[in-house]
Amino acid sequence: MFRIDNLQYAKWSEKIFRQLREGGVDAVHVTIAYHENFRETVLNFAQWNRWFEQFPDLICHGEWASDVQKAHDTGRTAVFFGFQNPSPIEDDIGLVQVLHKLGARFMQLSYNNQSLLATGCYEAEDPGITRMGRQVIKEMNRVGMVIDMSHSADRSTIEAADISQRPITITHANLHSWQPALRNKRDAVVRAVVQNGGMMGFSLYPHHLRDKSACTLHSFCEMVARAAEQFGAQHFGIGSDLCQDQPDSVVEWMRVGRWTKEIDYGEGSASAPGFPPMPDWFRDNRDFGTLETGLREIGFDADEVAGLMGDNWHRFYAENFTPT
Repeated sequence: MFRIDNLQYAKWSEKIFRQLREGGVDAVHVTIAYHENFRETVLNFAQWNRWFEQFPDLICHGEWASDVQKAHDTGRTAVFFGFQNPSPIEDDIGLVQVLHKLGARFMQLSYNNQSLLATGCYEAEDPGITRMGRQVIKEMNRVGMVIDMSHSADRSTIEAADISQRPITITHANLHSWQPALRNKRDAVVRAVVQNGGMMGFSLYPHHLRDKSACTLHSFCEMVARAAEQFGAQHFGIGSDLCQDQPDSVVEWMRVGRWTKEIDYGEGSASAPGFPPMPDWFRDNRDFGTLETGLREIGFDADEVAGLMGDNWHRFYAENFTPT
């Protein structure tokens, strides 16, 4: 069994790399762009290359599914790269292949707002996938970069799932029927993703949880069980959205970027943006064992638990990171 977290945006440090190892996390998908352009994103790749040099006993660069097994066998965590916005490709479809060659494996087609490709979940209207979006989906399919619709609006997500010739993802969200946050996904959206072989990662970010930071492990695992019963456990995994050690100012960057001069509060507090405290049963990467125990106790069998904790993501990586 592998342990894979398919979305984190921590303030990376040796401390967190060691906690990944303490938690037995074999692979993690890390966000390396929110609003960065191509040049700025390349500099983020360069920073990770330095970390791989500094901590070769803790982390390694993940490019293919086989790297998860290599990391597991050598007691390390494979780090896979992704973007929460298509800003790194700017307005140039040719950069999709360039970024895949650098190691990018996931890209969201929009982050909250309308992009050149798709509509974000905060927009009042959702006209769906754009003309450029259709072409970028085709190119992402070709090179092996996975389409992520975590912050996209409903119509855009359903259209992306239908247009794509390969399975797509929602890397970090929960069921809207369990917690009606703007970012959580309605059944029709989840169904569109999974019926085409796609995957969804369950989020532990408190604004996506019922009762927020006070959410119980039992309540979270009940939601996972409901999703598995409705759509099939093989389509789900974890995408914790852990933002460990990030200062509150980073929330402003995530929400505002460079597109507005006003503070966009997004989900959560109406008075000031900031990171909410994590639930006490999942504070950091060392608590993956607690989550695994919760899934067992809610009634999942050993194979289902293994799938939810990482094996489903590993299978998805194997099928979708390689070029067609």
